[in-house]
Amino acid sequence: MNNSIIFYIIGWILKLEAAFMLLPCATALIYRETAGISFLIPMALCLAIGIPLTIRKPENKIFYLREGYVSVSLSWIVLSIAGALPFVLSGVTPNPVDALFETVSGFTTTGASILMDVEAVPHCLLMWRSFTHWIGGMGVLVFLLILLPLTGGSRMNLMKAESPGPSVGRLVPKVKSSARILYSIYIVLTILEFVFLLLFRMPVFDAFTTAIGTAGTGGFGIRGDSIASYSTALQIIITIFMILFGINFNFYFLLLQKKWKQAFTNTEVLCYLGIIAVSIVVISANIRSLYGSTGESIKHAAFQVGSIITTTGFATTDFNLWPGLSCTILVLLMFVGACAGSTGGGIKISRFLILFKSIRKELMQYLHPRSVNKVTIDGKPVEHEVIRATNVFLIAYLMIFAGSILLISVDNCDLVTNFTAVAATLNNIGPGLSMVGPVENFAFFSNGAKLVLIFDMLAGRLEIFPVLLLFLRQTWKKF
Repeated sequence: MNNSIIFYIIGWILKLEAAFMLLPCATALIYRETAGISFLIPMALCLAIGIPLTIRKPENKIFYLREGYVSVSLSWIVLSIAGALPFVLSGVTPNPVDALFETVSGFTTTGASILMDVEAVPHCLLMWRSFTHWIGGMGVLVFLLILLPLTGGSRMNLMKAESPGPSVGRLVPKVKSSARILYSIYIVLTILEFVFLLLFRMPVFDAFTTAIGTAGTGGFGIRGDSIASYSTALQIIITIFMILFGINFNFYFLLLQKKWKQAFTNTEVLCYLGIIAVSIVVISANIRSLYGSTGESIKHAAFQVGSIITTTGFATTDFNLWPGLSCTILVLLMFVGACAGSTGGGIKISRFLILFKSIRKELMQYLHPRSVNKVTIDGKPVEHEVIRATNVFLIAYLMIFAGSILLISVDNCDLVTNFTAVAATLNNIGPGLSMVGPVENFAFFSNGAKLVLIFDMLAGRLEIFPVLLLFLRQTWKKF
C-alpha cells in the first residue's frame, strides 16, 4: 500500500474543499448572513490538515487499483465529515449524525434530507448543500486528475474507482485530457441550464442552485415543495436537462467529434430514452384522472420519470398519491438508473443490458451446447471480466440492499417506507414512498438507521466495491 500518495490525495481534497467553501461564504456576504461564519472554522481546519499533507510530494507517485479505491473511499468520507461541520456550527442541524446525513446526501447526489423547514435555512447553507451536488456529480477526484502530476496508469485507477458504471474508458489517449473534456462538458451544460432558467424568469439564486442540483442529478430543492411552485416552462426546462445529464458523457464527446452515427446508434442511450418514453406514456394514461387534462398528466409524468430514472429526486407533485401502477414503475426506475458515465446513480442501463444479453447467451447455450456465443454491445464483444464484475456487483448490491432493510426495520416503520428508503439512498435517488415520500423527509429515523443509510449513499455513489474494500484486512497489508 502506497500510504504516502493516499495521504497526499486526501490533503489535496481538503484544500479543494476549503476553496469550494468560498462560494457559500460569498453568498453569506451578499445576503448579509452571520451563518457564513460557520464556514470559516471548517476552512481553517481543511487548510491546517491539507497543507502539511501536500507540502512534500511523495517520492513514489505510482499506485494501483487498490490504492485508487482506498483513496477514493477515504476522500469521500473526509470530504463529507468536513462538509458537515458548517451545518453543526451554524445550529441548523446540531445533531452531528443529521449534519453528516445531509452532507453525504449532497456529495453523493442523493438529495434525501432531514431538514424540516428548508425555506428557513440561510442562503449560504442552501448554496452549500446544492453545491455539494455539483461537486459530487462528476466527482471531485476526476477534477483532481486535472491538477495532480500522476502517471497515466495511476490516473486511470483513480478514475475507475470514482466514475459510475461497469467500465471506464478514455475519451482521448491521455487520462488528464479525458478528465478535462468531461468537466468542460459538465460546466457548459450547467451554464446552459442556468441561462435558460434565467431567460424564463427564475430568480438568480434559485436558478443557480437548481442548475447545479440538476447537473449533479442531486435534487436538493430550496423550496418546501421542491419544483412544484415554479412555472410550467421552468419545469419543462428542468425535465429536459435532468434527462440530458443522465446520458453517458461519451455521447456528447462523440457529437463534438461529429461522429453522428456512432453517437445516435449507442445501444445504452437508445434504451435509456426508450425506457423514459414508454414510462411517460403509461404513467400519463394512468394518472390522467388525477389532473383532468392530458397535457398536465404528461407534464407531471415526464418530470417524475426524468427525475427518478436520472436519480435527481426533484418533484412537482406528491407522486406518493399516484395509482399503484405508476408508483411501481417509479420504484422500478429507481433501480434501473441512468447511463454509465453520466452523473446519475442506480444500477445503470449498461449493466442491465449486459445481464439480459448474458441470460440470452445462456439460453442459446442450452439450445445449442456446442455453439460459441459472445455477449456484444454496439457490435463490440464484452469481455468476460466485465460480465463477471457485473454479476458480482449485482450480488453485492442485493446483499447490501437486504441487509440495510433488515437493519433499519428496527425502527418499526412500515415495509414500504423501509424498502423505498433503502432504494432511494442506495440508488442515490432522494425521495421514496410512504413516510419518505416527496413531501416528507428522513428526519424521523434513529441515528443508527441514518448511519446505515449514510453507508448506502456512499456505497451507491462509489459503486459498492471501493467502500467494501475498506472493511477487508488484506486491503491494509503491505505486499
